Amino acid sequence: MEPSPLRRARLARNWTLENLVEEMDRRSRNGHSGVTPSMVSGWERGRHTTSVGHRKTLCDIYRLPADVLFAHQDERLGRGVPRLLAGHLCLRQAIVATVAEAREWLVVMGSRARDTNYLGAIETALERHPALVCYRVLYGPPHHQILKDHLLRLLELRDPGDRSLGVKTLHLGIVEDPMAPERFFTACERQAVVPIPSLTSHEAFDSGVGLGRAEAVRLLDHGRQAYAASRRIETRKHIDGLPVVRGPGERP
Repeated sequence: MEPSPLRRARLARNWTLENLVEEMDRRSRNGHSGVTPSMVSGWERGRHTTSVGHRKTLCDIYRLPADVLFAHQDERLGRGVPRLLAGHLCLRQAIVATVAEAREWLVVMGSRARDTNYLGAIETALERHPALVCYRVLYGPPHHQILKDHLLRLLELRDPGDRSLGVKTLHLGIVEDPMAPERFFTACERQAVVPIPSLTSHEAFDSGVGLGRAEAVRLLDHGRQAYAASRRIETRKHIDGLPVVRGPGERP
């Protein structure tokens, strides 16, 4: 396979992966960029997506534009045909199906979920597939008690500190920056569902877009990056301390 533009730029300088990491660390604010040699390798091979911040640093280092350096990461985007999910039943079925399809990765974003079928499907997936790596990131505190109870159930199913399979398989975090817009999506390694504003009512939560594998993989990276920037809520004490935004019977 022909080397990617990102890899060619590094090799043109006779740099190892470690050399590039050192340079990125040197350019970071606190001397530690968080980048590892394996992360760079993943970017160069197109297995993972480089975040906006790291793209800017790499463009500055190599003095090349982003559309050149990251063409191999972005070339597959836009080739798939998004599927409109209109109606509550259609949206719910697509989200639950996305969870059911997960075998390697599952990323769930947002703080407003309260559908018992959906939350139960996530719990079932973790029970049935012990090696499934799950990221659950909230944007602000949970809006409903049922979501808070779900987070506690996840802790009963998995210990975030467990590494018996060689990796951490449960990641729970909360983004508390009030300026950060809330994200809503569910993604696995095969597909993803992103809710959109309702096509029927300003109060409804019944419309979305179904995305294919290439876009889903990018959303998996989005979720990992969001978790890295989040505050960990990986103990019962952490979750017990979360307030619930809405009381029983309040509308979403």
